[in-house]
Amino acid sequence: MSAIILDVLPIFILILIGWVIVRSGLMASNVGDALSEFVFKIAVPLLLFRTIAEADFHGASPFRLWIVYFSGVAITWTAGHVAATRLFNRDERIGVLAGVSSAFANNVFIGLPLVQRTIGDEGLVALSILLAVHLPVMMVAGTVLMEHAERKIAGKSDRSMVFVLRQIAINLIRNPLVIGLAAGMAMHLSGLTMPTAVASVVGQIAGIAGPAALISLGMALERYGVSGNLGIASVTSSLKLLLLPGCVWTASRLLGLSPEWTAAIVLTSSVPTGVNAWLIANRFGVGHSLAASTISVTTALGAITVSLWAYFLGA
Repeated sequence: MSAIILDVLPIFILILIGWVIVRSGLMASNVGDALSEFVFKIAVPLLLFRTIAEADFHGASPFRLWIVYFSGVAITWTAGHVAATRLFNRDERIGVLAGVSSAFANNVFIGLPLVQRTIGDEGLVALSILLAVHLPVMMVAGTVLMEHAERKIAGKSDRSMVFVLRQIAINLIRNPLVIGLAAGMAMHLSGLTMPTAVASVVGQIAGIAGPAALISLGMALERYGVSGNLGIASVTSSLKLLLLPGCVWTASRLLGLSPEWTAAIVLTSSVPTGVNAWLIANRFGVGHSLAASTISVTTALGAITVSLWAYFLGA
């Protein structure tokens, strides 16, 4: 257990360092925004590109991995929605936000460095396969369900599904993570290799993706805090940290994923809620405090729960 803590604890210490940097006034929060943009647009896409380009898939199909992960997401999202609307009597929009907050793991900023540190390259391959569809699936589901909830409350008919999906598709095509994954897959399928000098530069930038992502996340967390909706936030946080990884682990065993792939996707499902929950709340102007509180609570407790999951998995 001590070895696991030594693997997991540095992840959350780096987040804490970012938070302290802003909280102490050493740097302004907009510096964290710039660092986050560098991570999202350059460092992580290059890490994904290199991982996929050099991966050995051993003939494994991605579909079992996707089914395993998203079956857990579906169960957890539904539980969060039902808890908000039935247990706390909130409207459908808060129900959607509760579902998103319960099931949207921070796979890029925390999942990647965690899996890279604890599982290694084999785990990164599994996570890269997940990331190829994770953002599109989650953003499409969140946006479509929120659109439906808003129009249901307002008594209006839904906008054309084609129009909504077209808007999301345009955004995804421009997404640096999608571009990095697609470029990596193209190089992998072509059989080409990077020249030594290029590979060295890509490797160095990719190498700082994890630490930079964690520090930038900590710098961003200072603006969230915990405010209101603590009852629902406690439920969504519990679902995120316990139910989602539990469902993913169960599905992994039922569908016979390899131990390395199981460990990778269970660990990444156990990490705190991603900032995408906040972005969806901000986009639709509802549920800010619920999303912010869930992000803060899951990040505060994540060091403990992630360590327990790593111990359970023998990672």
